[in-house]
Amino acid sequence: MTAAWRSAVFLAAVLCLAVPLGAQVPPTFSDTTEVTAVEIPVQVLLDGKPVRGLTAENFAVYRDKSRQPVTGFDMVDLASLPGEKVDEVPAPARRHFLLLFDLSFSEPKSILQARAAAKDLLTGLHPADLVAVGTYAASQGPELVLGFTSDRSQIERAIDSLGLPQLVDRASDPLRLILADMREDAKEAADIVQEASEAEPGTRSEVAAGALAKATGDLAVLEQMERAEREIDRADVETLKRKVSSLTRSFTDLAKFLRSVEGRKYVVYLSEGFDSSILTGTRDQDERDEAEASGQAGRVWEVSSEQRFGHGSATGAFSAMLEEFRRADCIIQAVDIGGLRSAGAGGNALGFERTGGSDSLFQMARDTGGDLYENFNDLSAAMGKMLERTGVTYVLTIQPEQHVAGAYHALKVELKGVPRGARIVHRPGYYAAKPFAQRSPTERMLLTAGQVLAGEEGGLVRTSVLAVPLPGQDAASGTADVPVVIEIEGSSLLHLHKGDDVPIEIYVYALDDKGQVRDHLAQVLALDLAKTETRLLQAGLKFYGHLELPPGSYRARVLVRNGRTGVHGLRVVPLEVPALASSGPVLLPPFFPESKGEWLVTREAPRPGRREAPIPFRLGDQPFLPAAMPILGDRETRFALLGYNLADEGDLQVRSQVLTADGREVEAGDVALVGSTPGEEGGADRLELSFRPSELQPGEYLLRVTITNAAGKAGTSTTRFVVAAEAPGERS
Repeated sequence: MTAAWRSAVFLAAVLCLAVPLGAQVPPTFSDTTEVTAVEIPVQVLLDGKPVRGLTAENFAVYRDKSRQPVTGFDMVDLASLPGEKVDEVPAPARRHFLLLFDLSFSEPKSILQARAAAKDLLTGLHPADLVAVGTYAASQGPELVLGFTSDRSQIERAIDSLGLPQLVDRASDPLRLILADMREDAKEAADIVQEASEAEPGTRSEVAAGALAKATGDLAVLEQMERAEREIDRADVETLKRKVSSLTRSFTDLAKFLRSVEGRKYVVYLSEGFDSSILTGTRDQDERDEAEASGQAGRVWEVSSEQRFGHGSATGAFSAMLEEFRRADCIIQAVDIGGLRSAGAGGNALGFERTGGSDSLFQMARDTGGDLYENFNDLSAAMGKMLERTGVTYVLTIQPEQHVAGAYHALKVELKGVPRGARIVHRPGYYAAKPFAQRSPTERMLLTAGQVLAGEEGGLVRTSVLAVPLPGQDAASGTADVPVVIEIEGSSLLHLHKGDDVPIEIYVYALDDKGQVRDHLAQVLALDLAKTETRLLQAGLKFYGHLELPPGSYRARVLVRNGRTGVHGLRVVPLEVPALASSGPVLLPPFFPESKGEWLVTREAPRPGRREAPIPFRLGDQPFLPAAMPILGDRETRFALLGYNLADEGDLQVRSQVLTADGREVEAGDVALVGSTPGEEGGADRLELSFRPSELQPGEYLLRVTITNAAGKAGTSTTRFVVAAEAPGERS
């Protein structure tokens, strides 16, 4: 593995002392037997168009020539799937595009123009598609600039930077889903130049100076690539062999890393290619004719086998590399960016005419099932047919009985009862998953990022999450502080764990309705089990952090992982950040005090450029951390409610409902207003209420509280709660 692909170092955090918060309720957890499930994404085509409407009965799956029953089946049709339902797309059905810019076998000006073509491709993708950005240079190998993400603004930023360290800062995000811009976007330079041409004569110099500053990013990219090891014009055969050998080794590693990403991967390789004679022998017909004549005349010593047939070692390694891509379910879509240059561009940076490399690009695409795109400037339109034929995916699930970690198993999928002429496209095989501890840092990073952004809710680690918006420091901007409370069941976190310490990875990413990551936090905690295991098993770990978000609708994707065993849990929490300055009443979720107690409690470590958010929860005069999942008995329980734009205490009416998990309303006692404290200007009104859930069977419920003011305007607040089999604190 090259150093450039090593994962960023995770931030360490010091565990705070546990704070007792009441009586204990030992968690209920039983060991779970893990079942090996293999999900196979499949496309079925007829006359180049996707075939819809098939069922599991239309497929027969063979693993290592042994027929396997299809235990799970799903169909995803991107053409009929609204963008706001991207979370419904299972990870194996998502298309993953790696935009890979070749800085070694391409001219700098071609690379700069290829950026526009890459951005053009984004317009034709579905919101469920995930895109990563990487670069390749012979001196560094492949470098992942941005991991697979749905955030189009981050993708454009990564394309603009092309990985230049002086233009981006990735230290804050170990999953490489966020780039912090260290400059103004270079793409604005063209707009400022246009503005300068239209400005008044007296102001043109100032505008032009601004354009020059804005263009610094482009100049830095160009200068970096001009200095890079390139030598794309073959100075000698040995130089070309070394460069092709370096590319082959690096791309083989890349294919192995990409095994960790679920679903089909499309490597959009933006390059001018290299002289393929190193693989296939000379393409010059006169040289071929001369070698043929020498061979027929018996003058074999005059015939160079390498010139005629290519270099055997290079050809073998190149073929093995392409096999790794096929086995990793990767398809190379090769883009000859030499065709993006304007006519008359002339030679390369060294002053020589460029040797065409389209043959090598064609071989990489053909041998992995992809296409070669050349001599065009509209990448989205050119790849339109590919996007159409991959728009319908069937996901077939099998559960093989035998599982050997890291072993490769061939797959074959046959069609039954489909129109004549239909053909099937599927992965040729799969590698059985390796234990998490045996994966490289890059493989772990790609796996975790995929689970955060595209994974399905669930997992062995049981968590509960509470996320609520509160007014931020900058009231004028409307940005809210969003405290995030995560409760982690200790026994599930330690499932299969061995050792005296446990690293706990916590990731929280807030995505808006366009798939943009608007804020995130990522942290690793190190627990010494000699000091914490008893409390961890009896109650669990409680983590407090915060996000900063403007008004809008979000999905907070929260992943907790045991960093040694890899067991994890993912929760997807809908989060609505209202404009708290609106005229109508706004209620936040009810905050119940913790009933379990004896939690291990910790909070996020300080982050550069972020203030430490205070704990804002109070019941009366006492601060507390609320329960993410309240556990209630049949006793009366006091809870806090924060509201905005309410009236005085005497003007408020309270109504409550209790609903079962399936939405059925049940009689369960009333919620009563105990007292209220008006908030300061722009602040929250603090209400204290009481609730006694009488005659409820053990299980999960939803409490809905509605507050109506004197003007008849109402606000509604909801929270989930659990009724325990016996009241908290009564267990012996």
